[in-house]
Amino acid sequence: MTVHTNPMPKKISSPAGQLPVPVELVERRIYLIRGQKVMLDSDLAELYQVPTFRLNEAVKRNRNRFPEDFMFQLSKEELENWRSQIAISNPGVKMGLRRPPYAFTEHGVAMLSSVLNSDRAVQMNIIIIRAFVRMRELLITHKDLAGKIEKLERTQKQLGSILVTVVQDIQKLKTPPPQPPRRRIGFHVPEEK
Repeated sequence: MTVHTNPMPKKISSPAGQLPVPVELVERRIYLIRGQKVMLDSDLAELYQVPTFRLNEAVKRNRNRFPEDFMFQLSKEELENWRSQIAISNPGVKMGLRRPPYAFTEHGVAMLSSVLNSDRAVQMNIIIIRAFVRMRELLITHKDLAGKIEKLERTQKQLGSILVTVVQDIQKLKTPPPQPPRRRIGFHVPEEK
């Protein structure tokens, strides 16, 4: 009788450990539309592992939970703009949408966990909200850095103008101004012509 042992150690089960979706993957699916960071219904449905139409059905049944600042439908122009951006960055994406997708803000995504009653939806919402928070922190950091760079540029321009003035003064010192001809001292013999 031979006993086979499993060489692979068992993974510790945790809610986040059961989801093979890293925050970075979620961040790539957050778009800036109408000046807001949003996720599209098809991306959310894929993350929740439900068909898009089922996700939209659940939202329509609970429409009062999704005001305009939680969810909106893309206009035809926004859809075309989005399609052109995605087609350029990802040639494998299917573009055969029948209607403009719905876009969910961070608050809309949080509300989805109450509409979709599954453990996966709750766990995915935690990951998605963390992605939104991480992006917000990165934007704040970038704004701080942009402010510091702008301040450095102003200081650099001031120092540059001071340096130009100093260099001009040094040039003046190197080349003395022309002086009138000196008179000779002593006996002068007139020059013959």
